[in-house]
Amino acid sequence: MEIRLNGETRTVEDGLSVADLVGSLGLGGRRVAVELNREILAREDYPATRLAAGDVVEVVQFVGGG
Repeated sequence: MEIRLNGETRTVEDGLSVADLVGSLGLGGRRVAVELNREILAREDYPATRLAAGDVVEVVQFVGGG
C-alpha cells in the first residue's frame, strides 16, 4: 500500500504499525515525533497504530546540540 511519508510517496506492507515504520527508518529508540494525518501520536500508541493506504505521516527526529 502507499502512504505519504515526509512529503514523499512510499510503498509499505499492509498493516504496518507506526512503531515498525519508525524502526524501518532506523529511528527505533531515538527521540522522534510522529504526526499521522495531522495528529501527533503519543509514543505509547506507536505499536498499536496501524497504517492504512493514503495515510500522511510526518516523522521528525530531535537533534541536540549547543
